[in-house]
Amino acid sequence: MKATILGTGTSQGIPVIGCTCEVCQSDNKMDKRLRTSLLIQSQKTALTVDIGPDFRQQMLRYQVNQLDGTLMTHEHNDHIAGLDDIRPINFAYKNEYPLYGLPRVLADIKGRFSYVFASKKYPGSPSVVLKSIEPWEFIKIGDVSATTLPVKHGQLDILGYSFGNLVYLTDVKTLDPAVIEFIGGVDVLVVNALHHRSHHSHLNLKEALALIESVKPSKAYLTHISHHMGLHAKVNKTLPANVKLAYDGLVIET
Repeated sequence: MKATILGTGTSQGIPVIGCTCEVCQSDNKMDKRLRTSLLIQSQKTALTVDIGPDFRQQMLRYQVNQLDGTLMTHEHNDHIAGLDDIRPINFAYKNEYPLYGLPRVLADIKGRFSYVFASKKYPGSPSVVLKSIEPWEFIKIGDVSATTLPVKHGQLDILGYSFGNLVYLTDVKTLDPAVIEFIGGVDVLVVNALHHRSHHSHLNLKEALALIESVKPSKAYLTHISHHMGLHAKVNKTLPANVKLAYDGLVIET
């Protein structure tokens, strides 16, 4: 299985519009961050986790020609706003595009993209099938298997995903001990780290490192990174040996 990190930025992305900080002005491609998303590819199946506003750009950048569905973490705009751009996939495969998510998340998507689900659809609008999933559910899509993990994004219940040797958690603030036990010792953990200050719904760097120490993965990559975190090259030098800042286009083979 191959995992490609499609985007590692926060809801604003990096560079941030109008910002003149050293990160937003950096020439290092690792400081250029699209909105957070993940691509999972096996021999037969390709899935994304989330479908944010940079979805079209990500699919073109990484030459993704096959996509069999999207696993949703939650309903915030930076994780769902690219839904309309699944139309070329509809046209290519001539079928409905599956979206997997919590019932609350799917209901929100149905409301926000009401034209997609209208009884009299505008010709050429996206064709989507909603598939409800719950925490601690084992799901199989093609030849990709995943376990849905309960995650707290502040007070909001969202989902993370375990793909066996790789666990993907974004927008985490807290995890139940049962989740930490389940993912303990995983080969690769991808988890959010917003910046250095405390935040009401995201882990900061110190908190993310503490979580990584609890999970004890072989390798950990930090994602959903703000420009306030600092330059990629500088921050990476301060991290433990098994922890790195993720970057757009990072490929992880498991």
